[in-house]
Amino acid sequence: MSEDQKTTDVESSTAPVVEEKTPKAEIALDDSLEATVEVKPEGEILEELPEEIKKKLEKQKANRQTMKGKKKKKTGDKRVTSGKAFVNSTYNNTIITLTDNAGNVLSWSNAGLAGFKGPKKSTPYAAQIITRIAVEKAKEYGLSEVKVFVKGVGTGRESAVRALNANGLNITYIKDITPLPHNGCRSRKPRRV
Repeated sequence: MSEDQKTTDVESSTAPVVEEKTPKAEIALDDSLEATVEVKPEGEILEELPEEIKKKLEKQKANRQTMKGKKKKKTGDKRVTSGKAFVNSTYNNTIITLTDNAGNVLSWSNAGLAGFKGPKKSTPYAAQIITRIAVEKAKEYGLSEVKVFVKGVGTGRESAVRALNANGLNITYIKDITPLPHNGCRSRKPRRV
């Protein structure tokens, strides 16, 4: 073939690229704070994860499949459309748990599971990644609407709530359930620096 034929074959094989507009959803976290985030289809969510996190998740999935042969699994698929999301955000870690309305756990994720270590576990970025992982697992059950319960004072609490909405879950309401003492136990002595 001549060079002209090669170039025409390549040009004809490439189809015109059509950009799809992803729907956007608005979420009001507080009275003064509003955010607009993009809602993405299910398949794209895990593809956007960093490569090293993808490899660790695939390795964990392979380990789980070898364990599945040993355990007996319940028969029958569970279909859940609405549920609860618990975000536990401490100074050292962030844990996301997605449940049905009765409180039965559908999926969970934490920063250590996604491969973060040390001080990186409590970052907002880690909270965003682990929320994406937990939502992807819960979508297998058909979860689409959640009530969010936030506990703790860590840095990942707000980004986890935003990531829940960004990954395609509708948030009906948000409640802070951080435990507050009514002057219960005596507090620690202040640090001398």
